[in-house]
Amino acid sequence: MTDTQPAAESLEEFKDSFFYGSRSDLAFKFLKNLPAAEAGEFFRSLLEKLGQTIDDGDAGRLVQHAYEWQVRAYGHEGAGKWAYESGPFTPLPKPVGDCRLALLTSSGHFAEGADPEPFGVKDMTQVQATRRIMEFLKAPPDLCAIPSDTPSTSLCVRHGGYDVRAAQTDPNVVFALDRLRELEDEGAIGELAPRSYSFVGACSQLRLLKQSAPGWIARLREEAVDALLLVPV
Repeated sequence: MTDTQPAAESLEEFKDSFFYGSRSDLAFKFLKNLPAAEAGEFFRSLLEKLGQTIDDGDAGRLVQHAYEWQVRAYGHEGAGKWAYESGPFTPLPKPVGDCRLALLTSSGHFAEGADPEPFGVKDMTQVQATRRIMEFLKAPPDLCAIPSDTPSTSLCVRHGGYDVRAAQTDPNVVFALDRLRELEDEGAIGELAPRSYSFVGACSQLRLLKQSAPGWIARLREEAVDALLLVPV
Protein backbone atom coordinates (compact mmCIF):
# COMPACT_ATOMS: atom_id res chain seq x y z
CA MET A 1 0.00 0.00 0.00
CA THR A 2 1.31 3.46 -0.91
CA ASP A 3 0.41 6.84 0.56
CA THR A 4 -2.00 7.41 -2.34
CA GLN A 5 -3.77 4.06 -2.06
CA PRO A 6 -6.60 3.61 0.43
CA ALA A 7 -6.35 0.84 2.98
CA ALA A 8 -8.05 -2.42 2.10
CA GLU A 9 -11.52 -2.62 3.61
CA SER A 10 -13.60 -5.67 4.43
CA LEU A 11 -17.31 -5.88 3.62
CA GLU A 12 -17.97 -5.79 7.36
CA GLU A 13 -16.08 -2.51 7.68
CA PHE A 14 -17.74 -1.10 4.57
CA LYS A 15 -21.32 -1.78 5.66
CA ASP A 16 -20.65 -0.53 9.19
CA SER A 17 -19.20 2.75 7.88
CA PHE A 18 -22.73 3.98 7.02
CA PHE A 19 -23.63 3.92 10.73
CA TYR A 20 -22.17 7.24 11.91
CA GLY A 21 -18.86 6.29 10.32
CA SER A 22 -16.75 7.55 7.45
CA ARG A 23 -19.68 7.18 5.02
CA SER A 24 -22.37 8.19 7.50
CA ASP A 25 -25.76 8.04 5.79
CA LEU A 26 -28.81 7.85 8.02
CA ALA A 27 -30.91 6.35 5.22
CA PHE A 28 -28.59 3.33 5.10
CA LYS A 29 -27.32 3.01 8.65
CA PHE A 30 -29.51 -0.12 8.87
CA LEU A 31 -26.74 -2.01 7.02
CA LYS A 32 -24.84 -2.33 10.29
CA ASN A 33 -27.54 -4.68 11.59
CA LEU A 34 -27.05 -7.11 8.70
CA PRO A 35 -24.53 -9.95 8.75
CA ALA A 36 -21.89 -9.50 6.05
CA ALA A 37 -23.42 -12.20 3.83
CA GLU A 38 -26.84 -10.51 3.89
CA ALA A 39 -25.30 -7.09 3.28
CA GLY A 40 -23.54 -8.57 0.27
CA GLU A 41 -26.86 -9.86 -1.04
CA PHE A 42 -28.41 -6.41 -0.52
CA PHE A 43 -25.76 -4.78 -2.72
CA ARG A 44 -25.84 -7.57 -5.32
CA SER A 45 -29.59 -7.29 -5.69
CA LEU A 46 -29.40 -3.48 -5.66
CA LEU A 47 -27.02 -3.51 -8.62
CA GLU A 48 -29.23 -6.00 -10.44
CA LYS A 49 -32.28 -3.76 -9.96
CA LEU A 50 -30.24 -0.69 -10.95
CA GLY A 51 -29.43 -2.43 -14.24
CA GLN A 52 -33.14 -3.09 -14.80
CA THR A 53 -33.92 0.54 -14.01
CA ILE A 54 -31.40 1.73 -16.61
CA ASP A 55 -33.40 -0.26 -19.16
CA ASP A 56 -36.93 0.82 -18.26
CA GLY A 57 -36.53 3.92 -16.05
CA ASP A 58 -38.70 2.51 -13.25
CA ALA A 59 -36.97 3.61 -10.04
CA GLY A 60 -39.78 2.32 -7.86
CA ARG A 61 -38.09 -1.07 -7.56
CA LEU A 62 -35.05 0.64 -5.99
CA VAL A 63 -37.18 2.38 -3.38
CA GLN A 64 -39.00 -0.87 -2.60
CA HIS A 65 -35.70 -2.75 -2.36
CA ALA A 66 -34.30 -0.28 0.16
CA TYR A 67 -37.54 -0.36 2.17
CA GLU A 68 -37.70 -4.15 2.32
CA TRP A 69 -34.11 -4.41 3.51
CA GLN A 70 -34.63 -1.72 6.14
CA VAL A 71 -37.51 -3.77 7.55
CA ARG A 72 -35.36 -6.89 7.42
CA ALA A 73 -32.38 -5.24 9.13
CA TYR A 74 -34.34 -3.59 11.91
CA GLY A 75 -36.10 -6.89 12.56
CA HIS A 76 -32.84 -8.65 13.34
CA GLU A 77 -32.45 -9.86 16.90
CA GLY A 78 -30.59 -7.28 18.94
CA ALA A 79 -31.25 -4.49 16.44
CA GLY A 80 -32.93 -2.39 19.11
CA LYS A 81 -32.46 -2.48 22.86
CA TRP A 82 -35.60 -0.60 23.78
CA ALA A 83 -38.58 -2.79 22.96
CA TYR A 84 -41.83 -2.87 24.89
CA GLU A 85 -44.17 -5.85 24.50
CA SER A 86 -47.07 -4.14 26.21
CA GLY A 87 -48.16 -0.82 27.64
CA PRO A 88 -50.85 0.58 29.94
CA PHE A 89 -54.31 0.64 28.40
CA THR A 90 -56.50 3.64 29.09
CA PRO A 91 -59.90 3.59 27.39
CA LEU A 92 -60.94 6.83 25.75
CA PRO A 93 -63.75 8.32 27.87
CA LYS A 94 -65.57 9.91 24.93
CA PRO A 95 -65.69 9.78 21.12
CA VAL A 96 -62.70 11.17 19.23
CA GLY A 97 -65.05 13.68 17.63
CA ASP A 98 -65.55 15.24 21.08
CA CYS A 99 -61.90 15.13 22.20
CA ARG A 100 -59.23 17.77 22.51
CA LEU A 101 -56.30 16.13 20.72
CA ALA A 102 -52.62 17.01 21.02
CA LEU A 103 -49.71 15.94 18.82
CA LEU A 104 -46.44 14.66 20.28
CA THR A 105 -43.62 13.43 18.05
CA SER A 106 -40.01 12.35 18.49
CA SER A 107 -39.12 13.91 15.12
CA GLY A 108 -37.03 16.83 16.40
CA HIS A 109 -39.27 19.66 15.14
CA PHE A 110 -39.33 23.15 16.57
CA ALA A 111 -40.87 26.45 15.53
CA GLU A 112 -38.81 29.01 13.66
CA GLY A 113 -37.23 31.35 16.18
CA ALA A 114 -37.59 28.85 19.05
CA ASP A 115 -34.48 26.69 18.56
CA PRO A 116 -33.84 24.62 21.73
CA GLU A 117 -30.08 25.05 21.07
CA PRO A 118 -28.91 21.58 22.17
CA PHE A 119 -25.74 21.62 24.27
CA GLY A 120 -25.85 25.43 24.07
CA VAL A 121 -24.98 25.41 20.36
CA LYS A 122 -26.72 28.13 18.35
CA ASP A 123 -27.95 27.18 14.88
CA MET A 124 -26.68 23.61 15.12
CA THR A 125 -26.74 22.03 11.67
CA GLN A 126 -28.04 18.57 10.83
CA VAL A 127 -24.46 17.47 10.10
CA GLN A 128 -23.38 18.62 13.56
CA ALA A 129 -26.33 16.84 15.17
CA THR A 130 -25.42 13.60 13.40
CA ARG A 131 -21.81 13.85 14.54
CA ARG A 132 -22.92 14.39 18.14
CA ILE A 133 -25.49 11.59 18.18
CA MET A 134 -23.78 9.74 21.03
CA GLU A 135 -24.07 12.86 23.18
CA PHE A 136 -27.77 13.15 22.38
CA LEU A 137 -28.26 9.51 23.39
CA LYS A 138 -26.96 10.29 26.89
CA ALA A 139 -28.82 13.56 27.39
CA PRO A 140 -32.36 14.23 28.61
CA PRO A 141 -34.78 15.29 25.87
CA ASP A 142 -35.81 18.89 25.28
CA LEU A 143 -39.56 19.20 24.72
CA CYS A 144 -40.42 21.88 22.17
CA ALA A 145 -43.88 23.46 22.36
CA ILE A 146 -45.13 24.49 18.93
CA PRO A 147 -48.30 26.57 18.48
CA SER A 148 -50.73 24.40 16.56
CA ASP A 149 -51.48 27.20 14.11
CA THR A 150 -47.82 27.32 13.02
CA PRO A 151 -47.61 27.11 9.20
CA SER A 152 -45.50 24.34 7.72
CA THR A 153 -43.14 26.95 6.27
CA SER A 154 -42.24 28.04 9.81
CA LEU A 155 -41.35 24.57 11.07
CA CYS A 156 -37.72 23.51 11.49
CA VAL A 157 -36.35 20.03 12.08
CA ARG A 158 -33.04 18.67 13.33
CA HIS A 159 -32.36 15.13 14.49
CA GLY A 160 -29.12 13.17 14.51
CA GLY A 161 -30.83 9.79 14.41
CA TYR A 162 -32.69 9.76 11.09
CA ASP A 163 -32.52 11.31 7.63
CA VAL A 164 -34.60 14.50 7.93
CA ARG A 165 -34.73 15.34 4.20
CA ALA A 166 -38.28 14.00 3.78
CA ALA A 167 -39.40 15.88 6.91
CA GLN A 168 -37.86 19.07 5.53
CA THR A 169 -39.64 18.60 2.20
CA ASP A 170 -43.00 17.86 3.85
CA PRO A 171 -43.21 18.13 7.66
CA ASN A 172 -46.50 16.23 7.59
CA VAL A 173 -44.75 12.89 7.07
CA VAL A 174 -43.78 12.98 10.76
CA PHE A 175 -45.37 16.15 12.18
CA ALA A 176 -48.85 16.16 10.66
CA LEU A 177 -50.20 19.52 11.78
CA ASP A 178 -51.77 20.28 8.41
CA ARG A 179 -53.59 16.95 8.37
CA LEU A 180 -54.82 17.38 11.95
CA ARG A 181 -56.11 20.87 11.21
CA GLU A 182 -58.02 19.39 8.28
CA LEU A 183 -59.52 16.72 10.55
CA GLU A 184 -60.52 19.44 13.00
CA ASP A 185 -62.25 21.38 10.22
CA GLU A 186 -64.07 18.21 9.14
CA GLY A 187 -65.22 17.49 12.69
CA ALA A 188 -63.35 14.19 12.86
CA ILE A 189 -61.68 15.42 16.06
CA GLY A 190 -63.34 17.74 18.50
CA GLU A 191 -60.51 20.21 18.86
CA LEU A 192 -56.79 20.45 18.23
CA ALA A 193 -54.94 21.51 21.37
CA PRO A 194 -53.38 24.99 21.13
CA ARG A 195 -49.88 23.55 21.39
CA SER A 196 -48.23 20.57 19.72
CA TYR A 197 -44.98 19.04 20.93
CA SER A 198 -41.82 17.48 19.57
CA PHE A 199 -38.48 16.30 20.87
CA VAL A 200 -35.41 14.45 19.60
CA GLY A 201 -36.15 10.79 20.22
CA ALA A 202 -32.45 9.92 20.18
CA CYS A 203 -32.02 10.72 23.86
CA SER A 204 -31.49 9.01 27.22
CA GLN A 205 -34.40 6.55 27.37
CA LEU A 206 -34.21 6.15 31.14
CA ARG A 207 -34.33 9.91 31.68
CA LEU A 208 -37.19 10.14 29.21
CA LEU A 209 -39.22 7.49 31.06
CA LYS A 210 -38.41 8.36 34.64
CA GLN A 211 -37.76 12.13 34.62
CA SER A 212 -39.26 13.82 31.57
CA ALA A 213 -42.44 11.90 30.76
CA PRO A 214 -44.24 12.44 34.11
CA GLY A 215 -43.83 16.21 33.80
CA TRP A 216 -45.00 16.15 30.19
CA ILE A 217 -48.11 14.22 31.17
CA ALA A 218 -48.90 16.70 33.93
CA ARG A 219 -48.52 19.56 31.45
CA LEU A 220 -50.93 17.95 29.00
CA ARG A 221 -53.46 17.39 31.75
CA GLU A 222 -53.24 21.05 32.70
CA GLU A 223 -54.04 21.87 29.08
CA ALA A 224 -57.16 19.66 29.29
CA VAL A 225 -55.92 17.28 26.58
CA ASP A 226 -58.19 14.24 26.23
CA ALA A 227 -56.11 12.24 23.74
CA LEU A 228 -52.56 12.32 22.48
CA LEU A 229 -51.38 11.33 19.02
CA LEU A 230 -47.89 9.86 19.43
CA VAL A 231 -45.63 9.73 16.37
CA PRO A 232 -42.37 7.84 17.00
CA VAL A 233 -39.55 8.37 14.54
